[in-house]
Amino acid sequence: MARMTTTWLTPEERFGWWHDMTASTLIPTAMGSDRAADFEATARVLNLGDVQVSDMTYPTLTVTRTPRLIRHSDPGFVQLSLTLSGNMGLSQFRSHTLLGSGDLAVYSSSEPFDGWAGPEGTAPVRQLLLHLPRAALPPAARQVDHVAATRIPGGEGFAALLAQFLTHVANNPQQFGPQDAARLSITLIDLLSHTIAQRLDTVAALPPESRERSLLLRVQAFVRRHLHEPGLTPDAVAAAHHISTRSLHRLFQRHGLTVASWIRDERLERCRRDLADPRLAARPIHAIAAGWGFPRPGDFTRAFRGAYGLPPREYRHRSYRESGPCLSMARTSGRPPAPRSES
Repeated sequence: MARMTTTWLTPEERFGWWHDMTASTLIPTAMGSDRAADFEATARVLNLGDVQVSDMTYPTLTVTRTPRLIRHSDPGFVQLSLTLSGNMGLSQFRSHTLLGSGDLAVYSSSEPFDGWAGPEGTAPVRQLLLHLPRAALPPAARQVDHVAATRIPGGEGFAALLAQFLTHVANNPQQFGPQDAARLSITLIDLLSHTIAQRLDTVAALPPESRERSLLLRVQAFVRRHLHEPGLTPDAVAAAHHISTRSLHRLFQRHGLTVASWIRDERLERCRRDLADPRLAARPIHAIAAGWGFPRPGDFTRAFRGAYGLPPREYRHRSYRESGPCLSMARTSGRPPAPRSES
């Protein structure tokens, strides 16, 4: 993920640089701000082929996509905006909406639009943008114009899955390598397609393989929320999604997984993170294991050693030794001598 910031420019250069950067990495717009004299902003951009994820923070801002800009160049993009902090407004196709934290909205580069954003309190605006060609969407989801500039609550339906997944990718780019780009792109397109289709009430028109991937994502999101529960079994997961246990097993098998091993691996990963966290040093290993669904210490030790090559106690000690200096540097280091942009 490439990181860009205006911090290393003189105050009078910052707003112009931000305008040019967003025009080249997203789409050209006319832009204004009452903070243009000293515009402090950052952007992290993750390119996934057809799909691009941008994580941006900035002060007050207005943007306009004018007919003249569209005539000059229209790449036919669709953008989805997720507001993480601050307030935003968007107008397109005579539709106007106000957006707060957790809200999503889609819009098209092919028609004029107006937008504004401002902080709430002292924190800057933080916005995630999903940027892709309209042609990358399945036909049932290309009717984005019918839902453009309408508020999509990020806490319900497919929009909740999309918001969670998009935020996780933006917050944890180090967890993904170049080999993951295609899978991330497919998943984001599927979730956006289902979000649009659900708003249009046309989910049934999506391709079967897209519906299946979306079901798998819903099941996996459910499992992650309930990993701490001892009763999280394949039967319980299937019942929660109104499918048979046999259908659940087939769903995972078609993606090269088994339900029980996937749940176990997810629980082991949560245990590993907790064991490596110095803030949890006082918590006994057996308590961490039990909290993530391993009530028998012996079973947990064998499973952990099999997954990570070390028993839990040794892994914890090594993690503390290796992370100690890094934690100290993070607390004491001053301003880093970084360039204007970095990858």
